[in-house]
Amino acid sequence: MKKYCLFLLLFTIANTFFAQSKLMEGLSMKSALLNTEIKYSIYLPDGYETSERHYPVVYLLNGYTGDETSWIEQGGMQHIVDHEIEQGNIQKMVIVMPDGDDRLYMNRTDGTYPFEDMFMKELLPFIETQYRVRKGKRYTGISGLSMGGAGSLKLALKYDTYFGACAAYSSAVFTEESVTNSDQEAMNGYIEKAMPDMLGATGRNRINKSYKEYDVLHLVKTKDPELLKTVKIYFDCGDDDFLTLGNSQLHKELIEKQIPHEYRVRDGAHTWPFWRESLPLGLKFISDSFWK
Repeated sequence: MKKYCLFLLLFTIANTFFAQSKLMEGLSMKSALLNTEIKYSIYLPDGYETSERHYPVVYLLNGYTGDETSWIEQGGMQHIVDHEIEQGNIQKMVIVMPDGDDRLYMNRTDGTYPFEDMFMKELLPFIETQYRVRKGKRYTGISGLSMGGAGSLKLALKYDTYFGACAAYSSAVFTEESVTNSDQEAMNGYIEKAMPDMLGATGRNRINKSYKEYDVLHLVKTKDPELLKTVKIYFDCGDDDFLTLGNSQLHKELIEKQIPHEYRVRDGAHTWPFWRESLPLGLKFISDSFWK
């Protein structure tokens, strides 16, 4: 009996120290809409493989020039998420990291590459059938940095019946003045895969229909505020970030439309050290929304 009790004690201790989450990279989903393979990585919390539980899900988006491994290799997300779960700051969740392919998470405006449609009509249903995630707005969050920050805000606010919460970091949100006055070559490099009809545009010509389809500020200005209020919103930006004006403008627009949200400005720039500090804050915000 003593040996059996000792065995149970050692087994419990071993599980405590060696239990861990699972991170899978190099995965792909065949997209009929895009006629290609969509790469993604996925984080499965400790206990996923030994239980039948269904977990809340968060879609974590990469920034411009990044891919499905960026949050893992540069963001250290597995260590951060494991620590936050262990400390009881966030609940266990599945985290999906798709390759954004520098498409701004929107449909190409000439109709040739409907990335946004793929995300909503193929990727979300695929994850819900392949993994034990809880379905429905209440248990679905979205988050991201820079291009992925703007993408997460745009998708969450546009598809308010799908996403219950959004946490965006250093989002690529621009004031109209910054768009019309920015360097043409730099702007073209950012938008070339998604908005080909803007290439070569200058000044006010950049604020065309295509750009408005991307612009989070335009979405907030034009959408029914009662629908926007159904999504819990968190976003932050560093005080030395070149995107601070756009994020401050978003804060202003949300206040004017009386949309509840949380906006934070911290010391930092458009860098991974800032985003590694943002991730636990954003995930806690989303995790708390799962309980409400």
